[in-house]
Amino acid sequence: MSKDKITTASVLAFERSFDISDAIFAQQKSHDDQKLTPVLLSEKSVRGTISNRLKNALANDPAKLDAEIQKANLQTVDVAALDADKDTLVVKWSCKVLPFLGSPSVCNDIDYQEELTKTTQSYIKAEGMQALAKRYAINILNGRWLWRNRMVAEQISISITRKKDDKIATIEVSDVKQYQLNSFDYDDKSVNDLAALIEAGLLGKEFVIFDIQAKLKMGLGQEVYPSQELILDTGKEKSKVLYEKNGQAAMHSQKISNAIRTIDTWYAENAEFPIAIEPYGAVTTMGHAFRQPKQKQDFYTLFDNWVLKGEKPTLEQQHYVIAVLIRGGVFGASGKE
Repeated sequence: MSKDKITTASVLAFERSFDISDAIFAQQKSHDDQKLTPVLLSEKSVRGTISNRLKNALANDPAKLDAEIQKANLQTVDVAALDADKDTLVVKWSCKVLPFLGSPSVCNDIDYQEELTKTTQSYIKAEGMQALAKRYAINILNGRWLWRNRMVAEQISISITRKKDDKIATIEVSDVKQYQLNSFDYDDKSVNDLAALIEAGLLGKEFVIFDIQAKLKMGLGQEVYPSQELILDTGKEKSKVLYEKNGQAAMHSQKISNAIRTIDTWYAENAEFPIAIEPYGAVTTMGHAFRQPKQKQDFYTLFDNWVLKGEKPTLEQQHYVIAVLIRGGVFGASGKE
């Protein structure tokens, strides 16, 4: 069938190639590497002040405005902190890298699937997975996935271990902050070793699963930052609920995954910072989509032109398109305009 008769499948999905566990928070004394205890959540009730922006209607009524701002802001919140005699946060999680062979997990159009697979496999044959694997590796080694914990730590080390054939291979970085968050121009043994491992998993050359452990020097009794739960029930008593597993502070696997795939510096020339791989380049914390369809740099425009029209994007945009497929998701056409 000629390309001009092929249309996007209405049912199309790719499975994600990174299976990431939740991260568990533990603690220890910096001089005692053997004894770990869990970081537990606790509740705190606080009496704050009204500091949010008030409605304009109150500004026209001085008496009501005065009464409103004098109210106490009473809150019950979850907190996570190290014990008073512990100064080091220990965060552990695991990563499984599954093969990306270019074929969708679900597709209801065999002609389209053949054309799509031909397109993705031509990329794999020409480029391999080295460029993407290196960026994923750097985001693991630079501790981006620690989010706020990375910012407030005095010193961070990371160790990555993999057991294979009864042998344990280890990649260690004693100073995570040597890797800047806005650069992927690193070429050292740790980066290359981890990138090679990730690439082997993506290409299906071997089964790849490894464990990651970070140690963060925070200070005695300091607060730490697990994931915060989204409160959908506005009637809940607590205004902040933190994520826990069996009572132990933890971080969502989705939050770690978002950090690892924050590799897109191709959304603009001279991009100042990377954004997470998303079909429209959406960054919810900024309220902005960096790859809007009107600019024809969004995933669907690039993807459809490549598969349906044979219009190969620039190499950087090819990396982006393949990274979206590695991320996984549902990409079918609804058939509605």
